Amino acid sequence: IMNTFGLIQIGLIVLCITTTSSHQCNHLPLQQRKVVENSLQLLDKMGEKFPQRCLREKMSFRFPKQVLKPTQKETVEVAIEEIFQHIFYIFSKNLTLAAWDGTALEKFQNGLYQQIEQLEACVIKKQTHYFRSKEVNRLKLKKYFQKIDCFLKDKQHNPCSWEISRAEMRRCLQLIDKVIRKL
Repeated sequence: IMNTFGLIQIGLIVLCITTTSSHQCNHLPLQQRKVVENSLQLLDKMGEKFPQRCLREKMSFRFPKQVLKPTQKETVEVAIEEIFQHIFYIFSKNLTLAAWDGTALEKFQNGLYQQIEQLEACVIKKQTHYFRSKEVNRLKLKKYFQKIDCFLKDKQHNPCSWEISRAEMRRCLQLIDKVIRKL
C-alpha cells in the first residue's frame, strides 16, 4: 500500500510540473514583456545618460529586423531566445572598464539568464524545425552580434564602446518588445 501511495505522489508531482511548465509556456509573451521592460529599466539604471563624448565613436550595427518578422509565434520565440543568449554573452565578459552600477548589471544578467532557461524549456522541441528553415536568420543574428563583439574588442572594451553597446542593446530590446506585443 505504501508503495502505491508513493507512486501516486510521484505521478501527481510530475503532473504538476508538466502542467506548470506548459502553463508557463502559454504565458511566455506576457512573461517576456515583463522581462524586456525590466531589462530596459536595468539598462538605464546601469549607467548615466549616453555620454556626449562617445558620439564620435558611434557605429551602426544594423539589427537584422527580418529575424523578428516570421509569421509563426514559435519561430519568433526561438529567435528571441537566441538574441537573449547573444546579449547575455556580450554582457558577461570584459566589463571591467564599463563604469556601471554592479547591482543593476547583475540583475540584468540574471533576468536574461532566467528568461533564456524558460525559453529553452518551451521551444526546445520547435528548435530543430526552426534551425533547418531559418538558418539564414540565425547567421544574420550571429553576424550582427559578432559586429558588436568585434567593435568592443577593437575599442579594447573602453567605456565609450560599452556605452554604445548598451544603447544598441536598448534598441534591440525595444524591437523585441514591439514584436512581443503583437504576439
